[in-house]
Amino acid sequence: MSDQVRTSLENFIESPPLEIAGVRFGLLMNQASVDRAYRYTCDVLAERFPGQLAALFSPQHGFWGEEQANMIESADSRYEPLNLPVYSLYSETRRPTAEMLEKIDCLVIDLQDVGTRVYTFLWTTLECLRACAEQNIRVIVLDRPNPLGGEVFEGPILRDGFQSFVGNAEIPLRHGLTLGEFALYINKKENIDAELSVVPMTNWRREMHFDETGVPGVSTSPNMPSLNTATVYPGQVLLEGTNLSEGRGTTMPFEVCGAPYLNAEEFTAEVSRHNHPGIQLRPIRFRPTFDKWKDEICNGLAIHITDSHAVRSVPLTVSIIDAAKRLAPEQFKWLEPPYEYEHKIPPIDILFGNAELREHIDRQQRIETVELNTLCGFDIAVWKEAISPFLLY
Repeated sequence: MSDQVRTSLENFIESPPLEIAGVRFGLLMNQASVDRAYRYTCDVLAERFPGQLAALFSPQHGFWGEEQANMIESADSRYEPLNLPVYSLYSETRRPTAEMLEKIDCLVIDLQDVGTRVYTFLWTTLECLRACAEQNIRVIVLDRPNPLGGEVFEGPILRDGFQSFVGNAEIPLRHGLTLGEFALYINKKENIDAELSVVPMTNWRREMHFDETGVPGVSTSPNMPSLNTATVYPGQVLLEGTNLSEGRGTTMPFEVCGAPYLNAEEFTAEVSRHNHPGIQLRPIRFRPTFDKWKDEICNGLAIHITDSHAVRSVPLTVSIIDAAKRLAPEQFKWLEPPYEYEHKIPPIDILFGNAELREHIDRQQRIETVELNTLCGFDIAVWKEAISPFLLY
């Protein structure tokens, strides 16, 4: 079809920029970096540019997306089919070192982001920009769709003082940017001044969710298996700051949640007090095979998406946390640090982007719709104005 979305990998192969001609380059990618035939980007680029691809880099979860989350690091390795080193950027370092970069003139980034501030691919990209700026190495980002589209934003904005490796700049939880747009924005906002270019996609429109693009999809990490997961993730990731299971250890991560100390029916009814468009909630029981409440029966709820464009997951999850605290005030707990290399600030605060959610919940004041909107709200017009010079679509 003439209006089929083409990723920038396809455009890059068909019309390579002059900057790539004859230079040795590195590639930041993982198993989700594929072309339309599901060939890995490294294999495609090695074939298209013989002898030029010199090193591979991997983000959190590893090159093959095999590692779990929260400081489960990956070691350096090799990609045997091409006999290339794979440098892990989620290890003792989260920024490419001068030694890693010394044999390349350019770093190509081809990662599939999920559209949420609390996903480290954004911040790995930021660290690459910083490292490459220091070493005078060009960065080329091959853009891919934001699976949640680019028209809806959910807050709050991360506040200064709550930075971490799951949020290192003042952006909202659901930011509405592609990785390429984020790179352009953050390069300017943080005054990094890296030599950066982005190869755009063709025919992607901001209203498109991933299932409307025709672009091949591969799981980006162990607990991000589907578009439904990504759709609820901007809110449901907040559960990582609590003792509620977010569904890790089940086949439906982030789409189910709960704890042994809850009553599933009562819990679901309490969450359903608020209007949550685009979803239906169902009381369930489940038993995680690892992570929180391993091998214990949890009472909770399942989230069924009926209209992905209508879903606003952040207020949904705030109401989930509120319900758990109100129904089980003695058993519900906030998790203690460390979390994503932050050893002092409570995990829920760096996830949410400020301390207001935790403080409000701890006052045990039942969250009504007005408080829900206040906690999750932010000035969308200001955010749109801030990002508008960097939008490619």
